Amino acid sequence: MKLYFEGHEYKYAVEQMLLTLFPDQRPEYPAAAPEAGEDALRLSLSHGAVWCTASARLSWRGKRFSGVRRCREAELAGGRDADRALQRILKLAFYDAGVRALGREPPWGAMTGVRPVKIPVKAMLGGASPAQAEAVLRDTYRVSPPRRRLAMDCAGASLAARAALFPDQASLYIGIPFCPTRCAYCSFVSADVGRTLKLVEPFLDALVREAAAAGRALEQAGLRVRSVYMGGGTPTTLSAPQLDRLMGAVAEHIDLSACTEYTVEAGRPDTITAPKLEVLHRRGAGRVSVNPQSMDDRVLAAMGRAHRAEDVLRAYALVRESGIPCVNMDLIAGLPADSAQGFRSTLDQVLALGPENITVHTLALKKGSRLMAQWGEGETLLPEGAQVSAMLDYAWKALREAGYGPYYLYRQKYMSGSFENVGWTRPGFESLYNICMMEELHTVVSLGGGGVTKLVDARSGRIVRLSNAKYPQEYLRDLEKTLAEKGRLVEFHAVQAG
Repeated sequence: MKLYFEGHEYKYAVEQMLLTLFPDQRPEYPAAAPEAGEDALRLSLSHGAVWCTASARLSWRGKRFSGVRRCREAELAGGRDADRALQRILKLAFYDAGVRALGREPPWGAMTGVRPVKIPVKAMLGGASPAQAEAVLRDTYRVSPPRRRLAMDCAGASLAARAALFPDQASLYIGIPFCPTRCAYCSFVSADVGRTLKLVEPFLDALVREAAAAGRALEQAGLRVRSVYMGGGTPTTLSAPQLDRLMGAVAEHIDLSACTEYTVEAGRPDTITAPKLEVLHRRGAGRVSVNPQSMDDRVLAAMGRAHRAEDVLRAYALVRESGIPCVNMDLIAGLPADSAQGFRSTLDQVLALGPENITVHTLALKKGSRLMAQWGEGETLLPEGAQVSAMLDYAWKALREAGYGPYYLYRQKYMSGSFENVGWTRPGFESLYNICMMEELHTVVSLGGGGVTKLVDARSGRIVRLSNAKYPQEYLRDLEKTLAEKGRLVEFHAVQAG
């Protein structure tokens, strides 16, 4: 879609709304005016004595639509708050015009952010009642009733997690950027271990050094680890001795005496063995993810997975036999070759197993994934939005009836139907790490390839992100820089304490 701005240059905010309303469109910024009948948006911002006005004029499929929003000039005192107010009215003016053109509203209304739960949480921390917080979602962002209920349920879990934390606590993420093979939908930082086997041992050597540096920094910053999450990639791509060495080194160098939750993503069922699970259990892991994504062999083959549904059942049984008390299982709605009926069958089979956590993702087309390339070239057909909606509607109903409740959620770009990812849990089995990470409740120190450390000042909301190099080769190359950056943790929390 051709975009024309007058009186502002808020490209990112407008592109977010374009993605929400018209996910198949890409922004263009031509110098010449659009030709008659072309899809285009003119979005202007004008200032008056009392009001600042955002006006949207949208040409779509040969018809014209408009939207107008405004805020008081008194709101524009400068700084980030003024920017937010201007972006808000610009996005809402575009939203009003877009909804008139489409004849429908997206499930999350005018909300473009990836963390919708933050909005009701902020309102309630400011003294609003739950009803008043929900009204913000309804009246300002036009969020649909089902999504408002999701957000409010997760807001309750976020507030409970916040109350359970102490100021001297942080979380630890350990990234293992290796997988047995790469799934079609995946753009995560990972390497096919079959082709990079020679890098695994050097990577572990480097990771142990980083764990030692992180341990020293955490101690100097006066922080204790409350939760640990080992993800990837697929951590169980490592052998049992390699996992033992890594988890032993983490326990040696980092104080885990305050840790109440230790998660390891076993992820791919074809990497799960009894010896590996014995190591995880002995080293303190109390939560493991076994992620089928689908229980339909056709769908698994279409997304490039080497395992089949029977392998999921075998892996799940091994985890239960290991004594690890909490199991999460990930599913994806909207995969190629899937249908509403197929997804329903998958969920029913997973519910019959009875894991403590079930995470229902909506397929997101990620840049760099094979699926994004195939879809862009017309080689892959995906379930339509109505089918994905039916999958999620069934999931919500079935999960609630089975005694699960939503406890964290987030959204992504290029997500099918503009929906969401939701973590569901049986009472008492909420993953504290997932809530802290998604809602940015406290500092998360990250180790390994592609790890992103988030330094969080809970009082001011200030966040500093420090990214490790992405791929194993780059991680090894930049190790000394990564080790030195751990000192930023000490500096940040010294300023925060002061």
